[in-house]
Order: sequence, then structure tokens, then C-alpha cells
Amino acid sequence: MSIKRFVVGVSAALLAIGAAAQEQRPGYGTPVSLASAKKIAAGVIAECAKHNWNVAVAVVDPHGTLMYYEKMEDTQYSSADIAIGKAKAAATYRRPTRVFAEVINKGSPATATLPGVFASPGGVPIMVGGKVTGAVGVSGVTGDQDEQCSKAGIAGM
Repeated sequence: MSIKRFVVGVSAALLAIGAAAQEQRPGYGTPVSLASAKKIAAGVIAECAKHNWNVAVAVVDPHGTLMYYEKMEDTQYSSADIAIGKAKAAATYRRPTRVFAEVINKGSPATATLPGVFASPGGVPIMVGGKVTGAVGVSGVTGDQDEQCSKAGIAGM
């Protein structure tokens, strides 16, 4: 076997592995209910209030459609749109928004050109039975703190 044929074969195998890994994203499930969306938001607000963090929180269904929104007193105005954007990105791309920041920081700036990408932690998919049923987005403090509050809200679901 020639070196060229070997390299082509290994390259094809690696591409196939990469494609298979991408196909393992979770499926979409039954959309989050309004009652669950409100409960998640209440958990987010409770976690943030405990730390004196003022945030906006958005909960969307798997299509990225806004189900519930709340903004704490004295939250910066820009956080409203950012929270909704993070939630939409987490739901429609079926992954936490932290992933986008990590990929871009590792040298793949093309990711930033994808429609609706928010490359900042704080958007987290809501998973039920291994499927994405919606997502929560939080904005107002640091990305890590936003994500902490998002996860707290989901945990209290």
C-alpha cells in the first residue's frame, strides 16, 4: 500500500468519525410547559438573588420561541435581548452557549458567523428523558455566573 493511499484512508476514517460524533446530538422532545418555564425562572431568580446578582432570564421551547421572561430590578438593559438570545441558541443548537465561546477561543472564528450564535456562557438546554425540551438563558453578570443561575433553575425543575 502506498503512503498516499494510507493517508487518504486515514483521513476518510477521521472524517467519518467526526461526522458520526456530530450526529449524536440529542433529539428534540415535547416542549417545556409554561408551568415548568415559570418554575425554572423562579429557580434562576432565587439563585441570583442569593448572590445579589441582577439578571434577566428567558425560557424558550425547543424551537427557540419565548415561553417565559423575567428581569430583576436594576438589571442592565442589554441583558434582556442577550438572555433571550442565549436561550434560543442553546435550544436550537442543542448545546450550552459555553460551547460556542470555547470553540471560537480555540481558533475556529467561523463559528461566530453561524446565525443566532451567542458565544457566552449562560444558555443551557433543558433536557428531559435525554431530549431537548427547551432552554434557559440568563444575562446580567459574568458568563460563568449566568450559567450557574441557569443550571440552578433547571435543577429546581
